[in-house]
Amino acid sequence: MILVLSCIAIKINLCFPNILSSLKTLPIDGHFNFEQLHHAAKDFGNRYSFLPLAVLHPNSVSDIATTVKHIWQMGPGSDLTVAARGHGHSLQGQAQAHGGIVINMKSLQGLKMQFHIGNLPYVDVSGGELWINILREGLKHGLAPKSWTDYLHLTVGGTLSNAGISGQAFRHGPQISNVHQLEVVTGKGEVVTCSGKQNSDLFHGVLGGLGQFGIITRARISLEPAPEMVKWIRVLYTDFATFTRDQEELISGESTFDYVEGFVIINRTGLLNNWRSSFNPQDPVQASKFKSDGRTLFCLELAKYFNRDETAVVNRVRRPFNHQWKQRN
Repeated sequence: MILVLSCIAIKINLCFPNILSSLKTLPIDGHFNFEQLHHAAKDFGNRYSFLPLAVLHPNSVSDIATTVKHIWQMGPGSDLTVAARGHGHSLQGQAQAHGGIVINMKSLQGLKMQFHIGNLPYVDVSGGELWINILREGLKHGLAPKSWTDYLHLTVGGTLSNAGISGQAFRHGPQISNVHQLEVVTGKGEVVTCSGKQNSDLFHGVLGGLGQFGIITRARISLEPAPEMVKWIRVLYTDFATFTRDQEELISGESTFDYVEGFVIINRTGLLNNWRSSFNPQDPVQASKFKSDGRTLFCLELAKYFNRDETAVVNRVRRPFNHQWKQRN
């Protein structure tokens, strides 16, 4: 038994330098990093920490395809896994690869966005591009994506591999429902274009597939005209039943708000003093109802999009609920 285990250990040690040398000789435009790896062993969830063998910084989609194909051809005996990492906002180590290869998708941010203007506008973007950059460039054309995430410093490939849910999802669906086409590197290292009509199984598998069916390297995102102005409102609740009833009413209505999201507030010191409200926070009667210290409050965040010529109509909207609210244009 000791002899067998010793042989296995010797075999692994002999294979390890072979794997490293084979990665170093791959014909890619980018580069591998074999030393500065600790950042790739962390994510937003902060629950898992798996150190990879190397981090690939690709300069092109071809770099990713070449690497994945090489690992595929090595076979399962190499025990190498691959994980695409965007901004590292996964919760359970999805963007990590224990002893494997992490692909830094942000290295592809430099690829140019291509906006298509018309009745059905869209933009072709790299899977490593950040949503905040799409917004900034889109506004130059008077356009914006239909569905967002709350935090915009996330990559396109990252959120599309999950779902991409926020306050617009009740109206437009999550981000994965607003994609026309994808370019994907499969587990065999093939670069495949897919859509609802072309390679549809791959298309629907990759969207929301947590990176298990391929790596999104490019996406065609549906756009809509960007509003000129937004009325932003927060409504505070102390009663959960009333909070959920109002939220359900808003998302089921035809012409209510364009953004509806609810969340819970626990032990937020100085909550009212930090929010501009429609009542004086020093009012002991009203303010005492919404003291958050040691209590649980509920909040609806609402937004109505409009253009400047609609300002008078939107400003005629009165308080929709008998609860504390604040607004900002």
